[in-house]
Amino acid sequence: MRISIWVLSIWLSFGSFLTSGSSEPADFRRAFPIVEPDPGHTKLNLAREGLEAIERITTPIAAVAVIGPYRSGKSFLLNQLLSLQCDEGFGVGHMRDTKTKGIWVWGSPVELVIDGTKVSVLYLDTEGFESVGKSNVYDDRIFALATVMSSVLIYNLPETIREADISRLSFAVEIAEEFYGRVKGQDVAFEPAKLLWLIQRDFLQGKSVQEMVNEALRRVPNDNGDKNINQINQIRESLAIMGDNSTAFSLPQPHLQRTKLCELKDSELDPMYVKKREQLKRLVASIARPKIVQGKHLNGKEFVSFLKQILEALNQGEIPSTGSLVEVFNKAILERCLKLYHQRMDRLGLPVPVDKLQQAHDESKKEARKLFDEQHFGHHHAEQSVLKLDEEMEKVYRNILLANEYQSSKLCEALYTKCEDLMDQLQVLRLPSMAKFNSGFLRCNQSFEEDCVGPSKEAYEKRMMKMLGKSRSLFIKDYNNRLFNWLVAFSLVMVVVGRFIIKFILLEIGAWMMFIFLETYTRMFWSAESLYYNPAWHFIVATWETIVYSPFLDLDRWAIPIGVLLMILLLYWRCCERRKHGARSLLPLYNKPHKGGSDRPRSD
Repeated sequence: MRISIWVLSIWLSFGSFLTSGSSEPADFRRAFPIVEPDPGHTKLNLAREGLEAIERITTPIAAVAVIGPYRSGKSFLLNQLLSLQCDEGFGVGHMRDTKTKGIWVWGSPVELVIDGTKVSVLYLDTEGFESVGKSNVYDDRIFALATVMSSVLIYNLPETIREADISRLSFAVEIAEEFYGRVKGQDVAFEPAKLLWLIQRDFLQGKSVQEMVNEALRRVPNDNGDKNINQINQIRESLAIMGDNSTAFSLPQPHLQRTKLCELKDSELDPMYVKKREQLKRLVASIARPKIVQGKHLNGKEFVSFLKQILEALNQGEIPSTGSLVEVFNKAILERCLKLYHQRMDRLGLPVPVDKLQQAHDESKKEARKLFDEQHFGHHHAEQSVLKLDEEMEKVYRNILLANEYQSSKLCEALYTKCEDLMDQLQVLRLPSMAKFNSGFLRCNQSFEEDCVGPSKEAYEKRMMKMLGKSRSLFIKDYNNRLFNWLVAFSLVMVVVGRFIIKFILLEIGAWMMFIFLETYTRMFWSAESLYYNPAWHFIVATWETIVYSPFLDLDRWAIPIGVLLMILLLYWRCCERRKHGARSLLPLYNKPHKGGSDRPRSD
C-alpha cells in the first residue's frame, strides 16, 4: 500500500512537472512591451512585463529591430520573419492610427548557432515615425534606442527612398561615426547595428535596390549653399563611407488586397514575395551577431541593464543626445583610467615634496589620458568624457594634496618634538659639555633636514631654527657658570680626598690653591666676562671637554658609575691594602712619631 502511494505521488509530481514545463514557452509566445511612451508622448519609460521576458534568457542575445514610418507594414513584416499569423504575433492594424506604441518584443526568441555559439535572436517592433499626436523628439528617442540596442536595424520603407528618410538616419550615422572606429580596432567593445535598407512593395523597374540606395546616397549639388542640403549631404557621405556596415533588400507587393493580408495563406500570396521573404529570413540570420557591449556578449539580465542605461541617457535632455550615449559607454573606461591614476599615485609614500607630487600627478594624468585615448568611444563627443576624467583626477589630486600636507605636518611635528626634547635634555647635563651639545645639535638638525619633507617643511624649518638658536643661547649662557661651579666643587672634593682618604698633602695644597683662586682672586680682579674670555679659561675649557666628552667616552653618561667605582677602589685601598703592607704614609707630614723618640738621649 505504501509503495503504491509512493509511486502515485512520483507520477503526479512528474505529470505536474511536464505540465509546467510545457506551459512555460506558451506563456512567452506573445508580444510584450519593453518601452512605453510617457503621458506627454515625449520620453520613454520601461515596461516591467517585457523586461521579465528578456531577463529569463541566459544565452547571448542578438536583437533585430524594424523601424520606419507608421503604416508601413513593420508589424506584418516581423510576423512574416517569425512565421506567425497576425492573430498570434505582433498586432497588425488596418486603421490610419498607429497600432504599436513604444517598442515591443516577441517573447519567444529564435535560437540560432552563430560562429559556434548558441544565440537568442529577439525581434523588436517599434512605433512608426511621423504619426499624429507625437513630437519629433519622441521619434528620435525611439529611433536612437532601436539603433543602439539592435544587432540588425531594418529600415522599413514603402516603395522608395526619400530625402526625409535619409535625414532620419542622422542619429544612426552620428552613433556609427562615434563608435565605428573602435570596432575596426582589436578591442571590439561595442559594435553598431548592421543597417538593412528594406524597400517594401517594390514596383520600380530597371534598377536594383542596392543601385537605388547608392543613388540616393550620392551627393546633391548645392550651389546656393542651402544648410539643409549640406546637412543631408554630410549624412550621405557618412553612409557611403560605412557601406560595409549596410546592405539593401526589396520585397514585392504580397497581394493586391492589403487589408486582407492577415487572412491569406502563403499559397495565396504572390510567389515572388514568398521567395523573396525566405531570402530575407536567410539574410537577416546571416548578418545577425550577438550584441557586444564593453567587449562581452550580453545575456538577458545584462541586456536589460544595458537598456536601462541607454534609456536613462536618452531621456536626460530635452532632445536625445549622442554625447550622452557616448558618456554611458565611456563610463567603464573612465573608471579604468581613474583606477590607473590611483594606482600610480598610491606608489608615492606620503609625505613627499610638492614638486615631486606635482610631477607624479602630471605623469599619472598623462598615462590615464593615454589609456583613455586608446579605448574611448566617440570621435566628436568624447570631449565631455575627457573633461569629466580631468575633473575627477583633479578632485583626487586635491585630496592627495591635503593628505600630503597632513602627513608632512604630522612627520615634521614629530621630528620637531624629538629635537626639542633632545635640546631640553642637553640643557640639564650633569657634566656640561659644549662638544656634546654641538654634536646633538648637528645630529638633530641633520635628521630634521633629511626626514622632514613635504609642504610643511618650510614652516617647521623656521620654527626649528628659532628653537635651536634659543636652546644654543641658553646653553652657552649657562655653560660657563656651571663649569665654574663644577671646578669649585672639584677643588673641594680634592681637598677632602687629599686630606682624609689618600693623605697626599701636595694634592690638598693644590686643591686649596685652586679653590682660593676661583673664589677670591677671580672675583676680585676679573669679571665673569673677562674670565671666560681669558686664554687660561679657554685652556681649562678645552681640557674639560677632552675629559668629559669624546667619540669614545661620554663621561656624563658614566660619571656616577665611574665615581662609585673610584670610591670603592679608594676604600679598598684605604682599608685592605694598609693592613697587608702596614701603616705607611706617603708623606712624613702625616706619619706618627716613634714611641720614645722624643725621649731618646741625644749623643754628641
